[in-house]
Amino acid sequence: MVSMEALENSLFSFVHFLRFVLEATSALCVFLGLITTLKIAINRYGQRRVFPFIELRLNFGTWLALALEFQLGADILSTTITPSFLALGQLAAIAVIRTFLNYFLNKELESETNLQKKNADKS
Repeated sequence: MVSMEALENSLFSFVHFLRFVLEATSALCVFLGLITTLKIAINRYGQRRVFPFIELRLNFGTWLALALEFQLGADILSTTITPSFLALGQLAAIAVIRTFLNYFLNKELESETNLQKKNADKS
């Protein structure tokens, strides 16, 4: 029969692996956001000779919001195996900060998207 200690060690290893996957996915989102934003900047600037600042912010901001979601998921997983209240408190603070960042980033993206749509409708 499997001992409780062996199950705890397996869970600990699995959570660490899954947290690594989530953090790597977050980093990949930032990287892909950078690449796609640079492609847009190069393509749009060559076409218009005007720097598409708002379009770039919307594109990169969307990727950052996605990356923050993955980071938050990694933080939540960490709380399942955190051995101390100090570490749990630190993770909770980080999760709250990331949640607020994500919330306000999404609000700004939504506002900019609506503004872009209104400007497009006027044209």
